[in-house]
Amino acid sequence: MSTGPLDGQVALVTGASRGIGRATALALAQAGADVAVGCSAASPRASAVADEITSLGRRAVVLAADLGDTAAAQALVQQTIAGLGGIDIVVNNAGLTRDGLAVRMSDADWQQVIAVDLSAAFVICRAALRPMLRKRYGRILNVSSVSGVIGNAGQANYAAAKAGLIGLTKSLAREVATRNITVNAVAPGFIETDMTTTLPDSARHAAVQQVPMARMGTADEVAAGICFLVSPQASYITGHVLHVDGGLGA
Repeated sequence: MSTGPLDGQVALVTGASRGIGRATALALAQAGADVAVGCSAASPRASAVADEITSLGRRAVVLAADLGDTAAAQALVQQTIAGLGGIDIVVNNAGLTRDGLAVRMSDADWQQVIAVDLSAAFVICRAALRPMLRKRYGRILNVSSVSGVIGNAGQANYAAAKAGLIGLTKSLAREVATRNITVNAVAPGFIETDMTTTLPDSARHAAVQQVPMARMGTADEVAAGICFLVSPQASYITGHVLHVDGGLGA
């Protein structure tokens, strides 16, 4: 088994069964971390990610939780500690969309997106910070979005949640910096994931036309940014939002 910059560390990645979460879980394992694969429900996809992690010589557990349930979201931290012996890195990646124009958006669609995309990240951060503060070490990474930076028509709920993650990131960074805990975020743009592959060709073409680099990004490109921000090389970076968007938010 090769060594890496994250040897001996334990990471919790939510939404890790596919897309950016899967790519991040595998990248962290390749860098040496053991990984708790967070998912909304146990599934062959989540198990396959865990199997890929163990094939790299790292430990993995699959943790299913409804992130709309505050208690279930918070419990992920203790389950990670129980299953892997600690927690050093948290990547809050899980999220959902319920798109629609604001004048037609239901209370349920607003509340569900805020609960999963923002509130769950807060309760996971709060739970993880307790052991991190005792240990005087930790890395938290919140996955925001370009929508949270520049807004997006039809996504008032999603954009508000992702903008909230940026505020949460910056506030927590200031609170825990003296304890050797960093809190950063990435803001992906249009990324090739299961969510974007269902878009009609016309919508994909229109999206790509807005990107200065004239292409969609990949989950691996986002995962590379995440891995850097939780690595020893980024120990003096906190409260930062790394845009991985091909220039869209420039």
